Amino acid sequence: MRQAVDFVGIVNLVLFAAIAVVCVRQWSKERATTALWAALAFVNLAVVVLVGHLLPDEPQGLVEKAVQRVDLAFLVLFPYLLYRFAVAFEDAKRPLARFVDALSCSLVVATFVLPHVPASGESWPWWFAAYVTAFVVHWSVLLLIVAMRLWRAGRAEATVARRRMQMLAIAATAITAALVLAAAGPNQDSPDALAIALLGTLSAVAFMLGFAPPNDLRLLWRRPEQERMQLAIGELMSATSEEDVAARVLEPMARMVGARGVALESADGSRIGEYGSVEQATTGDVRRLEFPFGTLVVSTSAFAPFFGTEERKLLTALGSLTSLALDRARLFSQERAARAALERVDDLKSQFVALAAHELRSPVGAIYGLSETLAQRKNELSRDQVAELELTLTQQIRRLRALVEQLLDLSRLDAEAVVIKPQRVRVRERLEEIVLAATPLESVPIRIDVESNLEAEVDIHALDRIVTNLIVNACRYGAPPVMVSAAQVGELLRVTVQDHGPGVPAEFVPLLFDRFARSTASASSVPGTGLGLAIARSYARAHSGEVSYHTADSSGAIFELTLPTAAAWGAGRDRRVTGSSRPAPA
Repeated sequence: MRQAVDFVGIVNLVLFAAIAVVCVRQWSKERATTALWAALAFVNLAVVVLVGHLLPDEPQGLVEKAVQRVDLAFLVLFPYLLYRFAVAFEDAKRPLARFVDALSCSLVVATFVLPHVPASGESWPWWFAAYVTAFVVHWSVLLLIVAMRLWRAGRAEATVARRRMQMLAIAATAITAALVLAAAGPNQDSPDALAIALLGTLSAVAFMLGFAPPNDLRLLWRRPEQERMQLAIGELMSATSEEDVAARVLEPMARMVGARGVALESADGSRIGEYGSVEQATTGDVRRLEFPFGTLVVSTSAFAPFFGTEERKLLTALGSLTSLALDRARLFSQERAARAALERVDDLKSQFVALAAHELRSPVGAIYGLSETLAQRKNELSRDQVAELELTLTQQIRRLRALVEQLLDLSRLDAEAVVIKPQRVRVRERLEEIVLAATPLESVPIRIDVESNLEAEVDIHALDRIVTNLIVNACRYGAPPVMVSAAQVGELLRVTVQDHGPGVPAEFVPLLFDRFARSTASASSVPGTGLGLAIARSYARAHSGEVSYHTADSSGAIFELTLPTAAAWGAGRDRRVTGSSRPAPA
């Protein structure tokens, strides 16, 4: 039996020495505080086991007895160092930490001030019994705290990290049980001594599996995460948008590393998607992994960096695949947007052709008929009849001219050929000219409320086209009086056109600025094409401005034009209208 005990003791020595080497290597790679405490604990324990094998059962002489005391002190320190390893992830409460520090220091001091260490078979004095009791309590309490902390914390981790932490908890429990049994002082030739040695072996194996599990065992433990990753990779290939990519991959990522939250951020810092919460906690770990698409933000527990090294590597690999999936989704979105744009252009072309065929036919036909009548029958008609025909002909020519101008505006806007060239304008004078040009068409009184000294740097052509369309719209669909006002607020010129008509029906407001959009009531009673407001907004957006609609407090409609002056976006610089400036199709 003694030979078996000695053999198991040698095995334990080899195992604990191997654990010490593993911990030291891990610390040398990471230089983390947690790895340092683990290395100190197991180098300490390996020294204790080695000295225990080399030292005689009955130390003789001053040197051997001094080595025995040092060995005992090292044995006292092992649970303390392992405890410091466990609490390095999440700090213990200050009273408990102070108590542990004081108890450990007291035991180390007591180890050196003992009068002597009784030999095997010698009865224990009361002071040595008290020392052994404190020693066992110290070991048991600290290692049980370590076991409970690791076991509880491991529940929220990924499978590999959880299993490793559970192995360490089992190892701490087993070595505690071995110490408690050894404190009873069993005979070295008894089966109890062999059982204690085997408990030490079980503890050493569990510690080794906790700190450095074999690759095959890791693969077995990691199988659930690998299956999730394979499913995530398969689903990534069918994602068609950035949000879809985030929805498919973030949850498997979080489960793979036991993360509290995972988020994808684009290169400009905007968040594509998030699973869980990535807000940094005082006891957590937040990593930002950089990829071509942007950043992957991962929030894990404090235990993950030590126990989840390989999982982080898998996360990096999945992040690279996510980058490819995001590129694919962006290309797909661009292709879809391009196809939608082509379809929109085709719709606009069809609408334009239909509009030209329908709207031009009426004034052209009227002009042709009137001109033919005047050319062939002018001498047969009275002076009043000729004057009436000439007035009608003039009205139809003006109608045709306005329609052609609208069609030309549309073609320029669609071709992105509108260039904004700001210049200083006396706003009131310019608005008066616009009103004079628009009034003959409608014969509606228009009032202008603008300070005479107001000046602004805006594009004259854009201002003319916008305000003309707003005035014509107010005259046709509203009721007098029509009020045009303007003021400069900061670097913005605000021009409002208000009428006192019935206003715009609530259900039609969302379509108000769409091309060719006309309400049912106005389409049947008022002539028009439904292009004026769409053209006005397009010119405003070409000028980096906006046209918006508001309901008047009493009655009527208010259309507000907001234009930045030249200083707002660079004086003296031309600006070409872009596709984003185009109004949406009806």
